[in-house]
Amino acid sequence: MATLSAITPIEYLKGVGPQKADVLKKELQVFTIGDLLEYYPFRYIDRTQFNKIKDLHPDLIGAQVLGRLTGLQEVGEKRAKRLVGQFKDETGILELVWFQSIAWLKKSLKVGSVYIAYGKPNEFKGQLSITHPEMDLYNAQEKRIGNLTMQPVYSSTEKLKKFNLDSKGIQRLQETALETIYRTLQETLPPYILEQQQLMSYQKAMLSIHFPEHINDLNAAIKRLKFEELFFIQMRLLRNKQLNTLKYKGHRFGQVGDRFNTFFNEQLPFPLTNAQKRVIREIRSDTNTGAQMNRLVQGDVGSGKTVVALMSMLLAIDNGYQACMMAPTEILAQQHFAGISDLLGTGLCNVKLLTGSTSTKDRRIIHKELEEGSLDILIGTHALIEDKVQFKNIGFVVIDEQHRFGVEQRAKLWRKNVIPPHMLVMTATPIPRTLAMTLYGDLDISVIDELPAGRKPIKTVHFFENQRLRVFGFMRDEISKGRQVYVVYPLIKESEKMDLLYLEAGLENLQKEFPLPQYHISIVHGKMSVKDKDFEMQRFVKGETQIMVATTVIEVGVNVPNASVMIIENSERFGLSQLHQLRGRVGRGAEQSYCILMSGNKLSKEGKTRLQTMVRTSDGFEIAEVDLQLRGPGDISGTQQSGVLDMKIANLATDQALLAQARELVIKIFKEDPHLTLEKNQLLLTQINQQTPGISWDKIS
Repeated sequence: MATLSAITPIEYLKGVGPQKADVLKKELQVFTIGDLLEYYPFRYIDRTQFNKIKDLHPDLIGAQVLGRLTGLQEVGEKRAKRLVGQFKDETGILELVWFQSIAWLKKSLKVGSVYIAYGKPNEFKGQLSITHPEMDLYNAQEKRIGNLTMQPVYSSTEKLKKFNLDSKGIQRLQETALETIYRTLQETLPPYILEQQQLMSYQKAMLSIHFPEHINDLNAAIKRLKFEELFFIQMRLLRNKQLNTLKYKGHRFGQVGDRFNTFFNEQLPFPLTNAQKRVIREIRSDTNTGAQMNRLVQGDVGSGKTVVALMSMLLAIDNGYQACMMAPTEILAQQHFAGISDLLGTGLCNVKLLTGSTSTKDRRIIHKELEEGSLDILIGTHALIEDKVQFKNIGFVVIDEQHRFGVEQRAKLWRKNVIPPHMLVMTATPIPRTLAMTLYGDLDISVIDELPAGRKPIKTVHFFENQRLRVFGFMRDEISKGRQVYVVYPLIKESEKMDLLYLEAGLENLQKEFPLPQYHISIVHGKMSVKDKDFEMQRFVKGETQIMVATTVIEVGVNVPNASVMIIENSERFGLSQLHQLRGRVGRGAEQSYCILMSGNKLSKEGKTRLQTMVRTSDGFEIAEVDLQLRGPGDISGTQQSGVLDMKIANLATDQALLAQARELVIKIFKEDPHLTLEKNQLLLTQINQQTPGISWDKIS
């Protein structure tokens, strides 16, 4: 039989076979021997330490005892049947209990032999026991891969356990895999990188991550494998960025024309912040290179991203192109349309709105004007990517809250012109630097890190349920000054009925405290029709109601400068970025605004950290960093849809320094050797071509 290697299908590994291979593929996405070796332990047990039976107690997470199996008997019948072993050391007696695999255990366990038993101690009626202990026949002389000082612990599932693939079963497979293909494991990083970064060899790292002889070996293996993972992610992202520049020509916006200048000099109702000016300069520079721009603009709620997008679109129009702006919801698209139309006034540009609600008659006019080229800016939802929507000459595309759109949806906008339009992606969800470097590493990133002048910081306080009367009093004071109040309830899909009850009970309470005819309340939640929602929102926008009771449907897309108070009920049930987004619904006028976080008296440690962070800071980027630490990268801003974040060992929340190091090195390598043609980088070229089949770098120049 041919020599096995990392790419050999997993079924050919000794001890696997078709059935186990099938469950490994379904449960762990392990298809090859290499995939198995990349299924790393999540913790380790120090097997050099032994416990005495007299020292065992139920509070121990796990205990390892060296002793003799002095007896073994089957007890009980049917479902109550179990195998009970007597286990003894010089300090006492311990009961070992098994409910499964009884026949096999009776054959394999040898009474009178010395074993190492490992498991969690329990106590019942004064008798110490360990249920389903791991049993290793003790052999003081044994020296092999599996003779451990630190035992790896692997995550398993119920289905895997049915095939004896619990942590111990997976450990045995790893042992076999390493014994089988260890010598064939190829180095993946060039010698100069290993030396420069002081990294362990790939071969040694693979052995040490699964079967470390010493804590120092384990730490060195973890560093090596994490660095490699982050390094190749950055290589792929920055290579894509290079390929885009080489492959995709872009429209050149050579001039700043009349519309841009007229708007800037005569119609802009406020001075731009330095941050806005900087980002516009970056976009201006990108669109004048002849290559397609792909730029992400991050800015906190209210930082003025829309004006930056509008001025960029005016730049496109001045150079003879059309522009469009795509938003994830109808409310947000309508808000952008209203805001942009208001800023532009009449006569400067032809701007239209296209959403699912647009009438057939209006659609026909839009389609005609687009194809003729008389429509300058089209704002809309997913309706923009329909095949019927054809531009005469689209040159600039703005995508708002881009994480709500899939890659394919964005690509459809690319294809609306022979030369793809410049892409400006915007997000009001601040993204930690490490996450941005990974998730959007192939985009240029701009940050609007300055709020417009005159904005007063929102005062945020945390109140417990027993302080509610104070909150009601405060609401009355603000309403008496002519202000409006939001009261928001959580809405979590799994418990919509329960959440609606919270909202209804809260509404009832508010109606008692704020009765008609003096007070009027709007209510908005996800179960309402679009028409009803819009009607209620419009009443609040016009000032006909003083209180808006809502679920998180108002998280984005409602701009009411007169609303000065945001009360978030059950705030401990929200994620940090969501709390921050909700808080950003107020503070849009010149008056002092407030955010009140209501919670129950019992808070988890994580809940307490979230609320303390909100009270302490209004910096969206600082909040995003804390959110990353608490929740991990996968949950932030819908990024679990991105394959980039399916990391096997690195962690963006804790490995920020290593990521920065890896990215810096990749930038340096590309600067020196853009196409990886130097002899010392041939291994990198091979690796990157293997990792991205179908695109061979050396074929692009």
